[in-house]
Amino acid sequence: MAKTKDISRQDSELFRQAIGEIDKMEHDGVNLVTPKPLPVPNQTILSQQDALNKMADDPFDIPDVEIGDELFFRREGVQQQVMRKLRRGQYAIESELDLHGMTVSIAKKELDGFLSHCQSTNRRCIRIIHGKGHGSVNKIPVLKNKLNKWLQKYDSILAFCSAPPNDGGTGAVYVLIKKH
Repeated sequence: MAKTKDISRQDSELFRQAIGEIDKMEHDGVNLVTPKPLPVPNQTILSQQDALNKMADDPFDIPDVEIGDELFFRREGVQQQVMRKLRRGQYAIESELDLHGMTVSIAKKELDGFLSHCQSTNRRCIRIIHGKGHGSVNKIPVLKNKLNKWLQKYDSILAFCSAPPNDGGTGAVYVLIKKH
């Protein structure tokens, strides 16, 4: 760091004459410090772990779907009218996750983090792109089947269904999340 030199009185006066009078600025109240993010509650972490454990416990209880099959799930208590609006794409999509082309293990981690973020930021209607599975072995859509099973295990998921053809069709789902 450079040393500061003492300024002579004559230089100081010349500077003040050149600058002239100054007006003190008032503080505008803007806080330039970014607030720290809120901590993730332990209950959320435990709920996520419970969901992951449930996923591992019974992977064969939900039948597999094929490439063109539509996904549809509605938790008890969700009104039929809500599902109708969800299927038609009448709710605003607040966030989106593209799992298309990921491995199962990476997709599971991405989904878990994404759903946690959406719930903590009160994003209630989301779209998840899983792909149609045309590149899968034996034409069985791996991520589509996994996502179908995973989403049903999360208590925070109220409903989900395949998107309309103009928004991904059977290669994407609309998901409705509980209020935080």
